[in-house]
Amino acid sequence: MKIPFLGGAYKASSRNLSYQECVNFFFERAEDGTQNAALLGTPGTRLLTTLPNTGYGIRGSWLPSSGYAIFVQGDKVYRVTNSWNYTVCAGTLQTKTGDVCIADNGTVACIVDGIYGYFLDLTTNVITQIVNDAFYGADKVGFIDGFFIFNKPNTQQFYISSLYGTDFDGLDFASAEGSTDLLISLIVDHREVWMFGTSSTEVFYNSGNPDFPIERLQGAFIEHGCAAKNSVAKLDNTVFWVGRDNNGNGTVWRANGYTPQRISTHAIEYALQSYDEISDATAYTYQQDGHAFYVLTFPTAEKTWVYDAATQLWHERAYLDSTTGRFTRHRSNNHVFMGNTHVVGDFENGNLYALDPDYYSDNGDPLVSIRSCAVISGEGKRLVFKSLQIDMEEGVGLTTGQGVNPVVSLDWSNDHGHSWSNTLQTSFGRMGNYTRRAIFYRLGQARDRIFRVSISDPVKRVITGAYLEVTPE
Repeated sequence: MKIPFLGGAYKASSRNLSYQECVNFFFERAEDGTQNAALLGTPGTRLLTTLPNTGYGIRGSWLPSSGYAIFVQGDKVYRVTNSWNYTVCAGTLQTKTGDVCIADNGTVACIVDGIYGYFLDLTTNVITQIVNDAFYGADKVGFIDGFFIFNKPNTQQFYISSLYGTDFDGLDFASAEGSTDLLISLIVDHREVWMFGTSSTEVFYNSGNPDFPIERLQGAFIEHGCAAKNSVAKLDNTVFWVGRDNNGNGTVWRANGYTPQRISTHAIEYALQSYDEISDATAYTYQQDGHAFYVLTFPTAEKTWVYDAATQLWHERAYLDSTTGRFTRHRSNNHVFMGNTHVVGDFENGNLYALDPDYYSDNGDPLVSIRSCAVISGEGKRLVFKSLQIDMEEGVGLTTGQGVNPVVSLDWSNDHGHSWSNTLQTSFGRMGNYTRRAIFYRLGQARDRIFRVSISDPVKRVITGAYLEVTPE
């Protein structure tokens, strides 16, 4: 019989309710009128280049209209071309750690790090620190209709630059004061500015008012704020963020017009609530092969969760630390799309990677994909598991090295994921062996059973289903 093997991640607060892992796999349903579906392996991280400021990760990235990307590593700023050559910009930042935010107006890019601000001339590649009594620092910077716009840290206020300029006027500020909470983040979307407080969100627009052009949009007040300033991102024609309000935090929202729509599941919310810290969450978004991904990382918890707007399902992305043998957060910290390549920066060093669906390792380290299915229940009766066939794309072995004869591993749990069996392995096909079947036999007895498969060989991994031969005892 066919068993419910495909799907997203859903590890509930009680393992007896659900213990479905989906690590480095994502779900896709065929759009050909059939009900065919598959789990596809997430992209590997293929090294493009390494920026040389040793000891520091990539703090931020941006793709201005100049045609080359900007990456911040430590206190250095680099210009990177689409042939992955880099040039260090003249000047340094005052800080070396922590995420930065970047925007540009076509002539200069503005970089903020919470305390300081900088202008980068996109022609000369010279960095100038902003020294102006009317610049108050900022966590976030955006660009709208010729103005840079900033939040003023630890206040309800925001302020703007001069029109297409680098000057500031001490009178060019306003407040997001629909509620008394502090303004912690902002983002410009569809020529509107979303102002995120700790417990509320307001939307502003350019009214053309000559005294101060950025004014509140009437009726666009949301009684959900933001729990993590760097979780705010644009995707699928709207805005996403990790929420907080006066009743609690840890729900992930997307905007439906000016109405927040919950996209996190109870399982995701349970995971977030279990973390010691979620305010440090950081997010980026990208689109690949029709899937629009919101990639949400929790650095303290060392977890990365990804929402796929195409399927509305979540999966986990993880890096296997070869030193400790532990799964940790994904290596990526930020993203730009350049030269038809999705480029991400490593959170810990100067590596820039391509997110490549045809590359099956993490910069040479094993990319391990795991799926554990919904529980198979005998409704209180003991079942005899004679065989399990994992339907896969077979015959994907390599010509040399690891992966010549790729294997899929299987283990199982008879107690809802609290403990697991020994591991079995079987091949899913040397190169060209397209008729090879991945079947496991003599799998014992149980009243309830969760099967788990994993693949670590650097080969294409596609699972289209699973068939179980089972009889009552």
